[in-house]
Amino acid sequence: MTNWLPDLTTGSGPLYQRLADAIESDIDKGTIDPGAKLPPQRDLAYDIGATVGTVGRAYQLLRERGLVSGEVGRGTYVLGQRPDGAQPDLLPANDEGTRYIDAPRDKLRFDSTAAPDIGQGAVVADVLSRTAQDHPHEISSYTRDFPDRWYEAGARWLSRNAFLPAADAIVPTLGTHAAVMGAIAALTTPGDYVAFEHLTYSQISRSAGLIGRRTALVASDEEGVDPDDFERVCAQKHPKMIFLMPTAQNPTLVTLSAERRAAIARVAREYNVVLIEDDLYGNLTDDPTPLLAEYAPERTIVAGGLSKSVAAGVRGGWLSCPPAYRHRIRVAHKMMTGGMPFLLAEVNARLVLSGQAGDIRKGCIAEISARTAIVRETLAGFAFKSHDKVPFVWLTLPDPWLSGTFKNACLEHGVLIDDEDEFKAGRSEQVFHGVRFGVSQPRQRKDIVEGVAVIRRLLDEGRAGYDSFS
Repeated sequence: MTNWLPDLTTGSGPLYQRLADAIESDIDKGTIDPGAKLPPQRDLAYDIGATVGTVGRAYQLLRERGLVSGEVGRGTYVLGQRPDGAQPDLLPANDEGTRYIDAPRDKLRFDSTAAPDIGQGAVVADVLSRTAQDHPHEISSYTRDFPDRWYEAGARWLSRNAFLPAADAIVPTLGTHAAVMGAIAALTTPGDYVAFEHLTYSQISRSAGLIGRRTALVASDEEGVDPDDFERVCAQKHPKMIFLMPTAQNPTLVTLSAERRAAIARVAREYNVVLIEDDLYGNLTDDPTPLLAEYAPERTIVAGGLSKSVAAGVRGGWLSCPPAYRHRIRVAHKMMTGGMPFLLAEVNARLVLSGQAGDIRKGCIAEISARTAIVRETLAGFAFKSHDKVPFVWLTLPDPWLSGTFKNACLEHGVLIDDEDEFKAGRSEQVFHGVRFGVSQPRQRKDIVEGVAVIRRLLDEGRAGYDSFS
C-alpha cells in the first residue's frame, strides 16, 4: 500500500466521510485487495494533509461498514469474501464477549461486564423448551398483544427499596439500552439536547446522535453529578432529558447521595427535564439510597434488565415511566427495534416470576464478589474503585500513564480493557487518566488472576515496560 493514495477531489460531506467513501470505492474497484493493510493513520494523515483524528474517524466508519478490521499495534486490514467458505480465525461462537468481533483467541476479555457464567444456561434452556412447547403459535407469529405477566415481571424486577412501580407503568423492552433509546425517541425530537455526564455509558449518547439528538455535557466530581452545573446546562441549552446512573455509575462507580438526588430532582422540575434513571448496576447492590424516581416520580423513567445480573443473551429489559408516557414509549420502542419477540419476552417473564432470575442473580453476585476480592488483593496500593457486587473496576492511572496508552499496553500483553474515551459522551476537554476493566467475562477465576497480574505488572513497571513501536 506504499504507493496508494485516495482520491479526495470528489464526493461531499466532511473530510473523514469522503476519505472513507474513497477507500470503500477503491476496495470495490479492486484497487485495494482483500487482506491488504491500510496505511498507518499517522502516515496517511501526513500524506493527505489531514489530522490523525480525521483518518481515525474514517477507519472507524469503514469498520462500521464491515469493510475492514483492525487491532491496535497490528494495523487495519481490508476484509474480503472467502471463496472457499472458510471462516477467519475469530473467537469461537461460544466464547465470551462481543465488542472486538475479530479479537484473537489468546486475549483475556476484561472489556465486558455481562453476567458471569455460573451455569445459568441450563436454566434458560429449560425455560426456553417449556415456552416453545406451551406457546408454539405465539412463537411463529408477530407479537401483537402483551400478556399481563410481562408487565408484572417488569414491575417486580425494577422494584428496589421503596420504589414499587405498578404494572401499568411498565414497558417490556429488548434490554436496557433499547428501553432508554425508546424513551429518548418518544419524548424528544431531532435537534433536542439530551444531557449526559462527561463519563457515562456513552453508547446511549452515540445512539441518540444517530437519531438526531444533540449532547449536552454536565460536570461531575468525586460525589457524582454536580447539581449546580446541571442547572447551568438547563438554563443555557434547555435539554429535554438527562441520562443518569445514580447507583454504581458506569464507569466511575460513584453513587449519588440523597441530597444530590433531591437537588437534581428540583432542577429537573424547575426546567421541565425528564430524568432517565438507569438502574442496571444499582439492581446488583444493596444500596439503601432512595431511587431518583422517589424524588420526582412524575418525570422519572427507570430502566433496568437482566444483562449484568442474570444473562445478557436473553435481552431482558423493562422500563417504568409515568403513565402518560407509556404508550408513546412502547410505540417508539417497537419502531426502533422491530418489536418484542414473544419467545424472549416470555422467557424473561418466566425467569423473573418463578424466582429463578433472583436465584441466578445471587449466584452472579457471589462470583463477582470472589473475583473483586482477587482484584483488591492484587492491586493493593494503587488507586481504584470497586464494589463487591458490581462487575467492573475503575482504575486511576499513576503518572506518567495515559489512558489510551495503558489500554494499548494491556492489549499487547493479552488483556482487553477500556480506556476513558470509551465512556465519553461527547467531545470533552476533561482528562480523567482512568481505565475500566470488567471481571465477569473470563471463564474462570484463574483468568482473573492472570489478567490482573498483567495490569499490576504494567503499573509497577510504568511506561518503561511498554514500547509502542515494533
